[in-house]
Amino acid sequence: MKSSDAPVVTAPAPAPAPVAGVDAGVDAAWQSAPHPVLVISPSGLVRAANDAATLLFPAAKAGAACDDALVSWLAAAHQRFTDSPRPDDAEEAARGPVGARSFEARPRRTESGDVVWWLVDDTARRAAEDALRAERERTGFLAQASTELLASLNADRCMDVTARLAAQYLADAAVVVAPPSGRWLAMSFCGPDGRVVRDKVVADPTSVPGLAEALKGFPPVPSRWIDPAAVPDWVRPSALGEIGSVAVTPLPGHGVAAGALILMRRSDHAAFSESEETFARLFAARAGAAMSAARLYAEQAAITRTLMRELLPPRLQQLSGVELAGGYRASNDTDRVGGDFYDVHAGAGPDEESLVVLGDVCGKGLEAAVQTGKIRNTLHALLPLATDHQRVLRLLNGALLDSDHTRFATLVLASVARRGGTVRLRVTSAGHPAPLVVRADGRVEEAATRGSLVGALPEVTSTTATLDLAPGESCLLYTDGITEAMGGPLGDELFGEARLRSALSECAGLPAEAVVERIRMLAAQWVGAGRHDDMAVVAITAPHHAHLSAVDGHTRGRYTA
Repeated sequence: MKSSDAPVVTAPAPAPAPVAGVDAGVDAAWQSAPHPVLVISPSGLVRAANDAATLLFPAAKAGAACDDALVSWLAAAHQRFTDSPRPDDAEEAARGPVGARSFEARPRRTESGDVVWWLVDDTARRAAEDALRAERERTGFLAQASTELLASLNADRCMDVTARLAAQYLADAAVVVAPPSGRWLAMSFCGPDGRVVRDKVVADPTSVPGLAEALKGFPPVPSRWIDPAAVPDWVRPSALGEIGSVAVTPLPGHGVAAGALILMRRSDHAAFSESEETFARLFAARAGAAMSAARLYAEQAAITRTLMRELLPPRLQQLSGVELAGGYRASNDTDRVGGDFYDVHAGAGPDEESLVVLGDVCGKGLEAAVQTGKIRNTLHALLPLATDHQRVLRLLNGALLDSDHTRFATLVLASVARRGGTVRLRVTSAGHPAPLVVRADGRVEEAATRGSLVGALPEVTSTTATLDLAPGESCLLYTDGITEAMGGPLGDELFGEARLRSALSECAGLPAEAVVERIRMLAAQWVGAGRHDDMAVVAITAPHHAHLSAVDGHTRGRYTA
């Protein structure tokens, strides 16, 4: 019986006749009560019932056994009340259904020992409580879903979480379908066992009613319009069994659909209601936003990786009989690139000069790194002129002045070649700290090169110094981020050139990598956790007692003692 078909209980007519067996003090009150009232003896016999109770329990006549005349939960409550030694006012109310409605019954013992049961219709209140409880559960589920979906920016993991949550709370099984990639469809399945399975199939979305539209972001097709028998096998989880109801809804993304969600229930479960489909769309909106964000992050990360490969300093190694090593640390430890850079351009053959470049662009962060990329590309284009440092700097200066950027840079160029048992260097500074040379006996010398910075003035001037490195000797190129690193015991003192020279003097005879690591370690210890500028350092070392046995000018040389 529907709730709207329940009997309408009305108050009895005034001045009813007294009912035998009922105490005189209560008969008038309970006869006129608008709620059902029953008087039952301790032995379980109905003594009396008012008009409202008679409408509710037609068999509740005087003398009838309550087990026969009443619903089971009320008869059981009466038995517990009469058997209980507790005072009647401590007895909790009994609750239960009568037909399609819900009632709360409260007992009261009379002076004669009979029990008066007052029944109140609480159907509306219980329905409101159930609705509130369901809404709280749904709100809690959406909060949990948001937390789990936003816990990862991995697109595949977001699909898996969406399928698992949907199968756990919304249906018996769920399938998340990503936007098609050519003829392929990537999917995440989750069945009644809670296990998520990923798959990639060649399939036609139009074979599932509403799926092609959902993948394009169109409104969902009502589940009652979808024939479960029309769902193809590539969508059905094997452990689900016979499908009784199917719902398809889009997963809205940022401007375009992030995919589609297919919900399925077994034939022995109730079909999706309109409110359940509405709630599924609320969940799909959150899941789609998370999946779209994850895919956007993946695309941006791929673009960043591609660009970063061009901006990151290269890995240095032995080249044409010379040891090379470099190290870089951005001003922000969370960044990978900045305004400092270095490059090595190998000579055409073992006897040709290789060009080593170390520079410092004004500023920090990504904008400075973009400018370093332009400078590096320009220098690469000027390689045919690399033997003439002044001409290279003049052309680079003109290119920077003609660009839209106002950032200037300092540079040091070093042309390196093996000459017998020594390494010959030609170094040119353009507004940059002059390179330092550590000799075999630990003496540290400064290269006699000076010059103006590039990208700031119409003309750039510079002088070139020529150096010879004996076996075990090194030339250090560095940026001012090393000497200007602020730190020390009180955190307010520069590392300075004197400390750099002292540290370099201890590196006599060390290979290039050891020299770089020593300088980087001391600078890092000096600044500690404090702020610092970008730091870059390159060491050029003449190997100990080695000669070139084979090299093509581009690959790593092989040395024999």
